[in-house]
Amino acid sequence: MPASATKTLRVAVLADSDTRWKWGALTANRITPENSDLRLDGYLLRGRATPTARQLEEVGVQADALHEVTAVQFLHAMREESYDLLVLALVGGGVQAMLHGLGRVWEDGPADRAKRPVVVTGYVGVVYEKLADGLLLRHGADLVLANSRQDADRFRAVYEGVGADAGSVTEVALPFLGGAAYTGEHDPYTVVFAAQPSVPENRRDRTYLLNRLVEHARRHPEREVLLKLRSKPGEHTTHIEELPYQKLVQRLDPPANFRLVYGHMGEVLDRTDLLVTVSSTAALESLHRRIPTVVLTDLGVREALGNHHFVGSGCLASWDQLDAGHRPVPDEEWVSRQGVAAGGASYETAFDTARERITKLLARPGDLPPPAPYYTTVTAPGYLPGLLARHHLGPDGTPLPGAPAADKEPGPVRQIVRRAARGAYRHGVQRVAPVIRRMGEL
Repeated sequence: MPASATKTLRVAVLADSDTRWKWGALTANRITPENSDLRLDGYLLRGRATPTARQLEEVGVQADALHEVTAVQFLHAMREESYDLLVLALVGGGVQAMLHGLGRVWEDGPADRAKRPVVVTGYVGVVYEKLADGLLLRHGADLVLANSRQDADRFRAVYEGVGADAGSVTEVALPFLGGAAYTGEHDPYTVVFAAQPSVPENRRDRTYLLNRLVEHARRHPEREVLLKLRSKPGEHTTHIEELPYQKLVQRLDPPANFRLVYGHMGEVLDRTDLLVTVSSTAALESLHRRIPTVVLTDLGVREALGNHHFVGSGCLASWDQLDAGHRPVPDEEWVSRQGVAAGGASYETAFDTARERITKLLARPGDLPPPAPYYTTVTAPGYLPGLLARHHLGPDGTPLPGAPAADKEPGPVRQIVRRAARGAYRHGVQRVAPVIRRMGEL
């Protein structure tokens, strides 16, 4: 393609965890208008789940530049830098705070500033809890991405139900689906349990699942049984993990064909013959490849577990059924509604609508209108100020007095203190909190 036909598109992704960075960066690549040369700048929001270097490497998404920032520092960068597209890959409260903060930045910015970027947000995976809360916190972005037809319908219903504009809802698909389709059993036959940091939460249920997995390995010594983990002890992902499986397995004596594995989920799925989980988004990745997939019912089908999302999928089964040789067959209509389309052209075109909408917004003459979130000091005076204050922003989106300086990096002493504080927090989550909880149960 002639160089003159290619436009450099500057994209910023703000993420608060490794999984959201993966979603945000891959989404940016998927929705970039055609004939664009992408420059991707990553901003990692400083907090308990800020990705480590190992986690970033495991995600495998490269950025042209990467910065760790506070919310106020990010807003300062958005005042100084000019971007075409901004992807907010954050928890709902973070998205809402940034929308208000950005609105203030763009309102008070220099007169000669280039037009504001197109703002995009969405969800990392399956939306099975806090639907209304999470959606309304994301309202105000130019595009709110829905990962499936089912989600798009639900999102619009929520917005219309409160009288908010639903025009931002845009159907796409999970950006990390892909990989080779399953063609048959491997040697050895490989069973993978995709663990989740916070599902289930308590020691009893997690120990139960681990025992069943180890028992399956003992029953089938000819198979390789893998426990796929998201993070190593001391690291955090999107959710807090108080009881890592690595620590629980130390009390067991698993057979030689049982192993713990880390790494990119796609690479693990390359050798998987049976994917088992409670409710991980890995199930959708597996279904996309036509790998036999099981969503466990051993602990019930409950909203708290998230496996209720898979009702109608044909994938629900228990360990007893699996040990007896059962292999679920997915319901094709359900799979289609989830934006999972193995081997077909529909997945490749799933991002066309978002790409077209962004192209039109970028080509629109003049500046884009300011973000207009549903939540304001009029509609939610008892809720919004607290959300903004968590990110050192006042009710009008301006930085509060005493907010971290946006124009300088912390000194060596402050960096050491910050690392120590983060380590203490993680120690408290993984060691102290469970002890206190057990004492409370006495």
